[in-house]
Amino acid sequence: MKILEMNSITKSYGNFKALDNINFELSAGEIVCFLGPNGAGKTTAISIMLGLRKATTGTVRLFGESPNQAKSRDRIGVMLQESGVPGSLKVKELLNLIRATYSHSLPTTEILEKADLLEKQNARIATLSGGQKQRLYFALAIAGDPDIVFLDEPTVAMDVQSRQVFWRVLRNFAKLGKSILFSTHYLEEADENADRIIVINKGQIIAQGSPSEIKAVVADKTIRFKTDLKPEQAKELGFNLQIDADYKLIYTQNAEETIAKLFAKNIEIKDLTITATDLEAAFLSLTKEQK
Repeated sequence: MKILEMNSITKSYGNFKALDNINFELSAGEIVCFLGPNGAGKTTAISIMLGLRKATTGTVRLFGESPNQAKSRDRIGVMLQESGVPGSLKVKELLNLIRATYSHSLPTTEILEKADLLEKQNARIATLSGGQKQRLYFALAIAGDPDIVFLDEPTVAMDVQSRQVFWRVLRNFAKLGKSILFSTHYLEEADENADRIIVINKGQIIAQGSPSEIKAVVADKTIRFKTDLKPEQAKELGFNLQIDADYKLIYTQNAEETIAKLFAKNIEIKDLTITATDLEAAFLSLTKEQK
């Protein structure tokens, strides 16, 4: 079942296209991650999905309706990058206030437990730490027992333990048939939790697939080493050389053959490591290629 559909979405500001012909679908129970550099268009896309911004061209359907329909809004939860809540209220007070806006909501205690805020239910919001406030925003997002949850950089300011609890709750949500759409700069979160990754850059979708499929688009192995090898020399050998601080990187499907070619040219190599290509390497390679 399609929960969300974006068809030929373009968002322009004058001559600048923040989004350029975006097509996207989200199914029930699916966890999808939007990855992209700052300014790539992730937040704009999410805002249009929610009806907070209007697309220049194209259509959005949420549960088959406009995202601005009240019955559509009643079935979603949202956790944006910037959220403002009254600091004078207590955690439980605000949560009950938000619960009252939904036709159906989860019990207060259950929400507090899922957000790991049970011990802070009577604390004033102004006294919460950065990570606790993020967990509060998460609690508000799931208060209405939503069928789809939108999360824009949700784990910023959370410590490692809080992030683990957060993702465990979301994975359990997905097992109930609920859909999760999130953006993040923590690539390991995308790798570990997403069923599908959408890589967006300069307003366009440049790659999509499972984490393993995204990594396979680039190469099987990453060779990392120190060398005086210049990019133009590498190109003559058939390699695309990437630079990472003092190190050079080569992405390859055959590490042994690549190393043999380098040694055959008597190229000096130091601090050599060969690893399976991770999501960070794939992401950097994809976005650099588009530049």
